[in-house]
Amino acid sequence: MGGRREELRGRLAGLGFDEVRFVSLAPPPRGDGLRRWLDSGYHADMEWMERTAAKRMDPGLVLEGARSAILLGVDYYQGGERGGGGAPAWARYSLYRDYHDSLKPALERAGKAIEEICGAAPSDYRYYVDTGPVLERAWAALSGVGFIGKNSMLISRTHGNWLFLASILTRLDLEADPPLRGRGDPGSVGLLCGKCTRCLDACPTQAFPRPGVVDARRCISYQTIENKGVIPAELRAAIGNRVYGCDTCLDVCPWNRFAREGRRMILSARNDIAALSLRELLELTPGRFAEVFKGTAIKRVKLAGLLRNACVAAGNSGDASLVGPLARLASHASPVVRAHAVWAVRRLGAGESLREARAAEADPIVLAEYAGTP
Repeated sequence: MGGRREELRGRLAGLGFDEVRFVSLAPPPRGDGLRRWLDSGYHADMEWMERTAAKRMDPGLVLEGARSAILLGVDYYQGGERGGGGAPAWARYSLYRDYHDSLKPALERAGKAIEEICGAAPSDYRYYVDTGPVLERAWAALSGVGFIGKNSMLISRTHGNWLFLASILTRLDLEADPPLRGRGDPGSVGLLCGKCTRCLDACPTQAFPRPGVVDARRCISYQTIENKGVIPAELRAAIGNRVYGCDTCLDVCPWNRFAREGRRMILSARNDIAALSLRELLELTPGRFAEVFKGTAIKRVKLAGLLRNACVAAGNSGDASLVGPLARLASHASPVVRAHAVWAVRRLGAGESLREARAAEADPIVLAEYAGTP
């Protein structure tokens, strides 16, 4: 099987995967960390994490008879700084066509390669891109793709923090690749971090209760993407100009000094999104939102979510010229948008422009913003 494994590795690399590693699924990683994380409520309202916990800890519940996994990484680094000078800041991964959609055709071709090279049947494997009940980062660490950093992300010695991960569970018995070696077990947090705590120290909202553990309730990525409601007022100032996700704990990692721009054979960049101004975001219409963000991961937050995030960024901008569009959003159909528009206008010191909107307001979450401290 060793010769076929290397043939398969070469074939998958040729499809555009920058990392191709193999791991045995026996024994599975201990699920103690996941269980503690869930019991602590750090998953916020992501109830699907709780529902799928058993499958994440036992791959056999996902694919009966699963014996090996193929861990695949795609480098999405493009270099340069993002969101400077007050411009809206986007998580780097979002400035592409949705990676879930982009990687799927390559994974379908990977499956055909498994069938051809290893004699597997279509029922002998199952692939996932980030959305399945699989502990990709844990398996990737055990396979040697990288190690789990104190920022809880998978860090590669070659690609830094900038890898999309995909996994293929299979009933094949594939020889495992060795994990990285360092101070501790291969799957332990901070294996090659040493004494560095830059990621923990840099987090704007102090979302790390301890190394390797993220409290989603305080995480900017969760608040700007997964949270569909009101962003807690005490976190808004720390969000700064971020309108979708946050890369701070990734950006500061010293391992990124080895990162180079990826091949991007599979990915399709959408750098036009990074050129959008904050005013353009505040003035988005349903039609314009659909036109600009079609086929991207950003569409997940929907128009109301992006307007909410843009209001927070505008409130933090100090730019009084944005009061006009913000005041108009104070009469938006969505109470969540209205609430954050009110906060932003008042934070910019222009609360008097909201008199008409205030007189017409009846929703309690918006009224709470009028009554609160800007």
